[in-house]
Amino acid sequence: MSAMRDALRDYLAMRRALGFKLVSDGTALLSFVAFLEEARADYISTEIALAWAQIPTSVQPAQWARRLGFVRGFARYCSAIDPRNEIPPVGLLPFEYQRQAPYFFSDKDIEALLLAALARPAKDGLANHTYHCLLGLLSVTGLRISEALNLMLDDVDLVDGILTIRSSKFGKSRMVPLHFSTVTALVDYRERRGRFLAGRQIPHWFVNRRGTKVLCDAVEGMFRRLADRLGLVGKKGKRRPRIHDLRHRFAMQTLMRWYDNGQDIERLLPVLSAYLGHVEVRDTYWYLSGFPQLLAAAKDRLERRWEVTL
Repeated sequence: MSAMRDALRDYLAMRRALGFKLVSDGTALLSFVAFLEEARADYISTEIALAWAQIPTSVQPAQWARRLGFVRGFARYCSAIDPRNEIPPVGLLPFEYQRQAPYFFSDKDIEALLLAALARPAKDGLANHTYHCLLGLLSVTGLRISEALNLMLDDVDLVDGILTIRSSKFGKSRMVPLHFSTVTALVDYRERRGRFLAGRQIPHWFVNRRGTKVLCDAVEGMFRRLADRLGLVGKKGKRRPRIHDLRHRFAMQTLMRWYDNGQDIERLLPVLSAYLGHVEVRDTYWYLSGFPQLLAAAKDRLERRWEVTL
C-alpha cells in the first residue's frame, strides 16, 4: 500500500469520525490516489489534481470543480504532513452554476402516479402497496428518498404521528410530524406488511418482495417507468420528472399555502427549512425564486401592498 493510500485512509477515518459521511468524496479520492500511483507521483501537485479533475470530458464544468474540491480538502490534510503537497487554489475551474427548474407535478399527476403504483401487478401482494405508500409519503412530507428508505420500525410512531429521521444528509437528525390522513395510510401499510412478513422480523419499514430493504435504484427505475406510462414528460429542453421533484413540490405547495393565507413567509421559512432538513435557510430560499407560481404570488402581494400605501 502506498503512502498516499495510507494518508487517504487516515483522512477519511478522521473526517468520518467527525460525522461526515464522505460517500462520493471517498469513492472519488480512491480514484485520485490510483491516478497518482499510475503517474508515480509521491505528492499532490496542482497540475496533477487539475488533470484528474478534468478526466470526464463529457460532464459539466461544475462536476470538474466538485472533483477538484474533493482533492483540495485531502491536499490540506496531506500538506500538514508533507509540505510538498500543494493545495489547489479556489477558483481554478470557474463555472456558473444553474439550478434546473424541477418538474411541476399537479394534484392530478400525483393522484395518477399513486393509482398507477397501486395497479402494478404484485404476485406477493405487497410490492404495489409498498410503492404506493412510499410515493405518497414522499409527496406529503418532502422527505428525501434516502430518508424514507432508511426508516426503521422504531422511527415510525403512529400513535403520536411522528417520523424520526436519523443522520440524514450532512448527518442531521430531525422529527417530522404527520397529518392524520398520512398516519391512516401508514397504519394500513403496516398491517399489510405484517401479513406479508408472517412473523419475520425485518427492521426496515419499507420492504420489497423478498422481505428486505427497498433499494433506491429499484425505486428510481419504477418511478421512471410509471412516469413514462402516464406521459409525465418535461417540456421541450427541460429534464424529465425525477422522484426528488416530489420533495420540491411539497416545499412549493407549503409556501403557496402560506402566501394564500397571508402568512409572513420570512418568519416561516426557517420552519420549512427545519422540516425539510436543510443545513442552512438559504437552501430553502431557492424555492422562492425557483417556481414561477411563487414569484407570481409574491408579485401580487407586493402590488396589493403598494395599492394600500398609495
